[in-house]
Amino acid sequence: MARFFEYSNPTFQRAMRLISAITNAYPAQVTTSFDHEYETGDIVRLNIPRWYGMVQANKLVGTVTVTGATTFTIDIDTSDFNPFNVPAPVPWYVDSYPHVTPVGEISANLGGATKNVL
Repeated sequence: MARFFEYSNPTFQRAMRLISAITNAYPAQVTTSFDHEYETGDIVRLNIPRWYGMVQANKLVGTVTVTGATTFTIDIDTSDFNPFNVPAPVPWYVDSYPHVTPVGEISANLGGATKNVL
């Protein structure tokens, strides 16, 4: 009988991260609610529900340049977009939160993978 192992945080898969701030600038600076673990060159999609403003950025895709553990810039010009804001308190009817999702792949990011678990 074969045994399969699951890794909760594989080195070859970047995770979705919640967004706590986005600047109105070019390039836009994105701040995540905890360490994003992205690498410069990763390709991500912004997912911005309407209650957080900056609806123009929803579903836009860009390339990451890491500037800190919880910050990165993305090659999207948000200068003329509505400001991003987190409603306080978050209303009861808000059922989704702003997040950034990796969508691209760069083969060099697989350099740390040591075992194929598929």
